[in-house]
Amino acid sequence: MTRWGPGQLVLTILFSLALWAALASACLFVGSTGSIRWPAEASTLRIRVEYVLVASLVGAALGAAGVVYQAILRNPLADPYLLGVSSGSMLMAYAWQLESFATIFAAGGAAAALGQQVFGFAGAAVSVAVVFTLASRRGRLEPVTLLLVGVIVNAVNASVFLLLNALVKDPARTGGPLSFLVGGLPPYLTAQQWWAAGTCIAAGWLVLMFVAGQLNVAGLSEAEAESLGVRIHRMRWVGLVVASLITASAVAVSGPIGFVGLVCPHIARLLVGNDQRRLLPLATALGAGLLALADAASRWVAQSRVETTLPVGVLTGLLGGPFFLMLLWRSRNLATVTK
Repeated sequence: MTRWGPGQLVLTILFSLALWAALASACLFVGSTGSIRWPAEASTLRIRVEYVLVASLVGAALGAAGVVYQAILRNPLADPYLLGVSSGSMLMAYAWQLESFATIFAAGGAAAALGQQVFGFAGAAVSVAVVFTLASRRGRLEPVTLLLVGVIVNAVNASVFLLLNALVKDPARTGGPLSFLVGGLPPYLTAQQWWAAGTCIAAGWLVLMFVAGQLNVAGLSEAEAESLGVRIHRMRWVGLVVASLITASAVAVSGPIGFVGLVCPHIARLLVGNDQRRLLPLATALGAGLLALADAASRWVAQSRVETTLPVGVLTGLLGGPFFLMLLWRSRNLATVTK
């Protein structure tokens, strides 16, 4: 690993913040609340700032988690939802909406007090805990085993969701049973939700920055990593657990918004290379800024074209799907050339 001084860290973070500020500022001119004229109306500006901040919080978590997942799992097509975070959160958030399920919690009183976000976070955390428990052997995590177990847990969660949806003929709460499942940003968050999600994501990001230098050797063997002074199994545990927790915090707020954690690390990699110490803050800023732009674009399209609410998860899926296929095709071509 190359030498890395505090000056380089500060410059990288400042550049990332400037990039996010530029992208986020552009979002203030676009939206479903009409055109802005300076000085802008206070209510219009406040609404757009709220949307930008929520999108930035969620996008930053997904961008940072995507970097860690791709490094540790040694898979350029990995994303933060690979280990069951989104499916677990989706299942519990849907269960929260079912009034027959809510009767278990004192006729819905406790469920209403906890809120959909708490249920979503709990479902994500439980799914990730199951994956780590089943995939670990003598305290060690192997990337291939994690991928396999993650796929199985995602499939089981999806099957349970479909079973509930088929058997429980119970009207959901306001917003419809699928409102949380396609991925969308809430128009506002309570102070408790801001503090809970923001604190978890910020603390997790600091931990990931602390181990970012060690992520550069994530693809090496155990002997090679230890010769460089890195305890690779401990690094895998710390990186994946923290990345999964910040992903769970983001999904609990917005639902599963696809492809942000997959695309942003690759865009950042084109700009600064593979050094995780530069890649992590830049991918975080790109995730925050690009999701804010996608949300602004989806609200503009909803207002001027389709005249209905368009969840941002729909737009990121439409744009991220072709990008995913392009990555898959590129990796296939590279594999053919190296044979």
